[in-house]
Amino acid sequence: MASTCEKLSSNKVKLTFNVAPEKFDEGLKKAYNKLKGRISIPGFRRGKAPMKVIEAHYGEGVFYEDALDAIFPEIYQEAVKEHGIEVVDRPELDVQQIGRGKELQFTVEVFVKPDVELGEYKNLGIVKTVDEVTDDDVNAEIERARDRASRWAEVEDRAAKLDDQVNIDYAGFDGDVQFDGGTAQGHDLILGSGSFIPGFEEQLVGAKAGDEVEVKVSFPEDYHAKELAGKPVVFKVKVNSIREKQVPALDDDFVTEASETANTVDEYRAEIRANLEKAADERAETAFENEVLETVCENAKVDIPNAMVEDQIDSMLRDMEMRMMYQGLKLDDYFKYTGQTREQVRDMYRDQAKERVLGQLVIEAVRKAEQIEATDEETDAEIAKYAEQNKKSLEEFKAMLAEGDREYFANAAATQKTVDFLKANAE
Repeated sequence: MASTCEKLSSNKVKLTFNVAPEKFDEGLKKAYNKLKGRISIPGFRRGKAPMKVIEAHYGEGVFYEDALDAIFPEIYQEAVKEHGIEVVDRPELDVQQIGRGKELQFTVEVFVKPDVELGEYKNLGIVKTVDEVTDDDVNAEIERARDRASRWAEVEDRAAKLDDQVNIDYAGFDGDVQFDGGTAQGHDLILGSGSFIPGFEEQLVGAKAGDEVEVKVSFPEDYHAKELAGKPVVFKVKVNSIREKQVPALDDDFVTEASETANTVDEYRAEIRANLEKAADERAETAFENEVLETVCENAKVDIPNAMVEDQIDSMLRDMEMRMMYQGLKLDDYFKYTGQTREQVRDMYRDQAKERVLGQLVIEAVRKAEQIEATDEETDAEIAKYAEQNKKSLEEFKAMLAEGDREYFANAAATQKTVDFLKANAE
């Protein structure tokens, strides 16, 4: 078999095949053995009619299509390997000559992983900018921690005030008629939270436990229940209890409860600052990396085959389906609940999928241009990360790997090494 490869564009090639008659004859024999049991010929038991008799009865080309199907995968894969192309779509086949005793001649056009024309990918003038952590940031984080550690304590010796939590029974009336959805028993409400209709919570300020209060309010004009929108109504409210929030003092006792390492307020402040600085650095690193990769991709030129985008969407849908399964849902149920179709979700993912494919192609191109490969130590480090995630020792995890898996981790390590290279050369 002889084949040639012609580049039609940056993402498509044409393979031309000339296959010896003997190879096509092999395909004819395979096709005959596959189909003979399904063909009836008068005077012969099913499956016993000779090939030439069947061809004489149904025509010489009766086995041609199946013969080509039988030998095509081997021939095609051999050519793909020989010419070093990475196909990304189904091949389009066009037969020029076919027949017993003849050289089989056909062409295949197929989309391949596209060429990437890299633009500037170094010296981009991008710097990592980390937000400064101020004393106000530290104090705000400490106040959030104190608020999380607070508790509600019942009070009986005073009236309700803003920020108190009141437990109430209420019923809403439109004139003398009690309306649907306006009744509750034992409802907890923080005064000033804005949870209820404007004006409702403020009218409970000053009430004491056991008081019955008539709250007069009007529903907003855009209220979802149209029969109540804009209407003045009265809520008959009984205050069952009042509770106030008790926030722990910022002292060493609080610190030992809130922290696993700090014992004093000063140590706690230092710990909070270190955590905030670490989080700020991580946010800055992510933003820096994203900006670098986006800029490198914007500077590159590449014609992405649609098949690569569709494959990426398939992958994203599989990930989505797995997440749904962990939540006890099926993807089709999700479509039903949201009123979306599979095609609508695919369209929703399309731009993001194209960005992902572009990013992968550009990183591969930079890796090739800079001849970046992972060392054995870097590959082992990548494997070790996965081992830790799976709660296995490195040796245990390595023993679980199949042949060829190491190459996957080597590629992952080389990809990260390429991203690190781009960041290191971004200024």
